Amino acid sequence: MRNRVYLDWNATTPLRAEAKAAMMAAMELVGNPSSIHAEGRAARGVVEQARAAVAAAVGGAARNVVFTSGGTEANALALVPGLWNLGQAIDQLIVSSIEHASVLSGGRFAADGVATIRVTPEGVVDLDHLRSLLAGGAPRLVSLMLANNETGALQPIAEAAEIVHQAGGLLHVDAIQALGKVPFNLRGLGADLVCVSAHKIGGPKGVGALILREGLSGPEPLLRGGGQEFGRRAGTENLIGIAGFGAAVAAAMPTIAADMVRVETLRDRLEAGLREISDSQGGVIFADGVARLPNTTLFAVPGLRAETAVIGFDLAGVAVSSGSACSSGKVQPSHVLQAMGFGPELAQSAIRISLGWESSESDIESCLQAWKKLAGNLTKGGRETQPERF
Repeated sequence: MRNRVYLDWNATTPLRAEAKAAMMAAMELVGNPSSIHAEGRAARGVVEQARAAVAAAVGGAARNVVFTSGGTEANALALVPGLWNLGQAIDQLIVSSIEHASVLSGGRFAADGVATIRVTPEGVVDLDHLRSLLAGGAPRLVSLMLANNETGALQPIAEAAEIVHQAGGLLHVDAIQALGKVPFNLRGLGADLVCVSAHKIGGPKGVGALILREGLSGPEPLLRGGGQEFGRRAGTENLIGIAGFGAAVAAAMPTIAADMVRVETLRDRLEAGLREISDSQGGVIFADGVARLPNTTLFAVPGLRAETAVIGFDLAGVAVSSGSACSSGKVQPSHVLQAMGFGPELAQSAIRISLGWESSESDIESCLQAWKKLAGNLTKGGRETQPERF
């Protein structure tokens, strides 16, 4: 079997060797982490070691880390109306129009209690619109992602936090795509709640975490039963997954700066090649005028359906995606690009290429060679319209 090139790191990452080793060791533990005998204490030790690693990665306290089944559950756990500890109940949620589907769904808020923030054509939250949505009334919960999973655009979280807190509200930050790619911490963001996921950083699929700032009570549990996770999430802990999560975080955090400098250089080489190949075809690289994740490129050539291009890349041995990987394999127009003001032609043509710590120069060359051939074959006949080019 020929070697393949994996360039879909925003969807999921390869399992790190450290995570695999930790998971295999956890498989040998017989105890339930809630049991008080020696076997149970050994299992509990693994959970708490991982909890400390995740807390350290985001500048939080271990006692405020709640393990979940993944990022989606972590977001759902955070998006809940109630008193929290503000003294006045929150019953309204504000989200940006480019959020992940698990946030756009509104969590446990009523549909008529959710408002949406506009974004700029570069995919950055409109802070003036946020101010207007927060003006007057009861405190709100606001949810913003730190880095968009499709464009990679970084959001002005610290500025938004100041606006939200001045209005008496709380800020939830979906940092799932940012962890391991850009440095951040709760205090610097000004976030009240942060969500992360293991499989975006070299850990296993099916485990994530919600981290609360110090002093914040809640949230109301999604799952009730036992007192696991400090009473915030019932059910026996996923010991093996949590062990892998903690090991992946511990392995990744010390190398972020060096890894991402190298990755950004590769990303820039990729984008230069895309411009060279597709400039005459009206190609667009989205959000390239704002701060982005160093590993992410979202581009399109109008008229080229994303699913056709993704299949073509796949047949050439290169794995890319059409955007978020959370739609059961369905290729749909990007809601992110639609929110940014792009029409259906481009929203249905967007291809996401995302790199990681194992990506190489040869991967980029293979990708560009595949694209050169695809672009030549799929765009014969020209374009009726030529939007803004690379």
